[in-house]
Amino acid sequence: MNRTSELPPRTYLFVPGTREDRFTKAFATGADCVILDLEDAVSADDKPQARETVARWLTSASPEQRLRVAVRINDAGSSYFAEDLAALRACGAANVVLPKAENAAQIAAVTAGVPGVRVLALIESARGVAFVDEIAGASGVSRLLFGTLDFALDLDLDISDDASGLAYAASCIVIASRLADLPAPVAGVTPQLDDDARLLADLAQARNFGFGAKLCIHPKQIGIIHEALLPSAQALDWARRVLAADAASPGAARLDGRMVDRPVVLQAQRVLALARDSRF
Repeated sequence: MNRTSELPPRTYLFVPGTREDRFTKAFATGADCVILDLEDAVSADDKPQARETVARWLTSASPEQRLRVAVRINDAGSSYFAEDLAALRACGAANVVLPKAENAAQIAAVTAGVPGVRVLALIESARGVAFVDEIAGASGVSRLLFGTLDFALDLDLDISDDASGLAYAASCIVIASRLADLPAPVAGVTPQLDDDARLLADLAQARNFGFGAKLCIHPKQIGIIHEALLPSAQALDWARRVLAADAASPGAARLDGRMVDRPVVLQAQRVLALARDSRF
């Protein structure tokens, strides 16, 4: 079965697992997926409470909410991993974000612990990039995510002003996703909350690499990203003119001094399909 058959989320909004008051509110932001976080956003002392809170909320959530929620558990090497899986198995979680994904065995541990779960594998280390093909192809993986901040920390990269050091890893993640027939991967967070220009620049760079969605840490980032992902008026005009030219002269059309061959036609169709996306 083609694993890209479902329309994939464009935005993933993190919410601390301790903040039950924010869980339902997060859906009102328009985020396509809400990530209830048991890892970085929760201190060691609060992890048992957060796990219980998330599991209880999922048990009573609506079917639509359960499908739009993913839970970021603690990594496979942590002492919290087994308890996280047990709690999510009991409440029937549908989606799990596995941080620090580094091999297929970790994916197998998650799917064994929570049968039927879809795994969003978060690549955030050099080892994760080295084994990204194995991870992408593992049974149960539904999408790859790029944890840029932790990856930069792992390699001692300063990406505050220049993120070019992420290029190789980003390309590996995109290509691995394509080879495994997964949706385009999810770009990392932009921590600058009051810098819309930086958010858009980060998104544009990620799109240039082939990423199709973005992790978010604040509700106000959601609308900005969704709007930026819409085709521009110029792109829509170009796409319509391409299809008109191809219809008038199939296989031998020219437009703006360029031959309109099959890849150009397919790209035009993709632009128009995106504009018709009912979520916009």
